[in-house]
Amino acid sequence: MIGDFLNKFEKEIMVVDRSTLFADGYFQGFAPAGEIDYKKIIVENYHYIKRGIAEERPEFKQPIAYCLIIHSETGHIFAYQRAAQEDYHEARLRGKWSWGIGGHIDKIDADGDDPILTSMEREIEEEVTMPHYAPPEILGYINDDETPVGQVHFGLLFLVKTIAHVKPQDAEIHWGGFKPYAELAEIVMAADKSVESWSEFSLEPLRKYLLQNGYSI
Repeated sequence: MIGDFLNKFEKEIMVVDRSTLFADGYFQGFAPAGEIDYKKIIVENYHYIKRGIAEERPEFKQPIAYCLIIHSETGHIFAYQRAAQEDYHEARLRGKWSWGIGGHIDKIDADGDDPILTSMEREIEEEVTMPHYAPPEILGYINDDETPVGQVHFGLLFLVKTIAHVKPQDAEIHWGGFKPYAELAEIVMAADKSVESWSEFSLEPLRKYLLQNGYSI
């Protein structure tokens, strides 16, 4: 277990220089797609460094494809709660709710035409059982420089639709299934809320998407 933990920091992952990424405009929180094409900036300027270095260097941003899964008929969103306490290996995420799937973009993802989408498809396959889904749509971008973890990461917020049954594959997930938007909003509004920050950032663009596409919230 310790060896696996150390090995992940030896992996080479995609990064982009912060100064290059934000050369045309900076934001904190969420920025919708269609304004500045941050995805194009990343694809044209990325390089790879060891994760252990990237985690300590905020002059680099680590792109993460962060994917929401929506049931195409009901508009319900796949959400999950991670195991609490020592049952979950990543201490900062224990017990938290999330409705996004994502991870670092590894060097192996460069084998595809689009390493960002290749990494997203790989993460989906690793994290959940979902036999088929529609091509991904990009909703926008997430940047949170107000936390140490956020300072070194940059989210590309995608959405995929499916009519398939979806279930988590990770044994460290306490619960996973489709929930209506209203229930996600209640989780975020709760006094004792425990929600992954990027999931919270994604809630408003998710609401707008559902309304624009005729779903009830």
